[in-house]
Amino acid sequence: MHTEINRQGDGYLKFWNEYHLCTLTTLRPDGRPHVVPVGVTVDANSGIARVITRKSSRKVANLQAALPDQARVAVCQVDGGRWATLEGTAEVRTHPAAVDDAVTRYGKRYGRTPAPDPERVVIEITIDRAMGHVDVPKSMTKNAVA
Repeated sequence: MHTEINRQGDGYLKFWNEYHLCTLTTLRPDGRPHVVPVGVTVDANSGIARVITRKSSRKVANLQAALPDQARVAVCQVDGGRWATLEGTAEVRTHPAAVDDAVTRYGKRYGRTPAPDPERVVIEITIDRAMGHVDVPKSMTKNAVA
C-alpha cells in the first residue's frame, strides 16, 4: 500500500472508499485557487487518485497551463467531523484505456457508470501527501443517532 495513505491508519482508506462527494483544488495561471466538486477514486497500492472530467473544463486548462510535473492539486472529502485530503502532482490523461479504467473505478465507488463522452479525460494525481481525521466519535458524524 502507498506509504502516505498507509500512515493514516486503517480507517483512512476505508473512508476514501465510502460514497462522498469531494472537491478538487487546482491553481489558475495567476495563482488563485479553483475549487470544484468532483468524484474521486483512490488506488492506494499505486498511490494514484483519479478524477474524470471533460477536456474543456477549467480544471484541465489549469493543469495544462502549469509547467511539466508542477501541476499541484489537492482532493478533499468531508463527512461531519471526518475529513481527508490528498495532495500531489496531476497529469491529464487522454488515452482511451486510462479513461476507461478511471470510469470503471468511478462506477465501483459511486454505484453508477457515466454515459460515454468523447470529451472525457482523466486527471491522475500522484499522491505525495495524505492527511485527515477519520476516526471521530459517531456523535460528530452526520449519520449519528441520538
